[in-house]
Amino acid sequence: VQLQASGGGLVQPGGSLRLFCAASGHTFSSSDTAWFRQAPGKGREFVAVARRTGDHYYQDSMKARFTISRDNAKKTVSLEINNLQPEDTAVYYCAASKWLPRLTMRPGDYDFWGQGTQVTVSS
Repeated sequence: VQLQASGGGLVQPGGSLRLFCAASGHTFSSSDTAWFRQAPGKGREFVAVARRTGDHYYQDSMKARFTISRDNAKKTVSLEINNLQPEDTAVYYCAASKWLPRLTMRPGDYDFWGQGTQVTVSS
């Protein structure tokens, strides 16, 4: 199982980015797929999940500016971030689970991880 994240970069405050994650080698449609982020000196933080059920959930503080979407046929999951702020600076990771009976925001419940893509918000 491999996840490949891309789309990060340097963005000015107020800008937008779309991050992409491509999966290979596993049963994507039965997985929950999520995005986490980790800022320097901080723990890994849940951002959003697109569940196998079709439901989407977000960290409460991120509902307004983050949009997750997935394409089961292409085995991809993306994260659009609008109105980026310096505090959004972090390494963003995509993650996928084996079959999960319920929603989880805990990093330890996800079995597969991409390599991370750096997002830097600075003027």
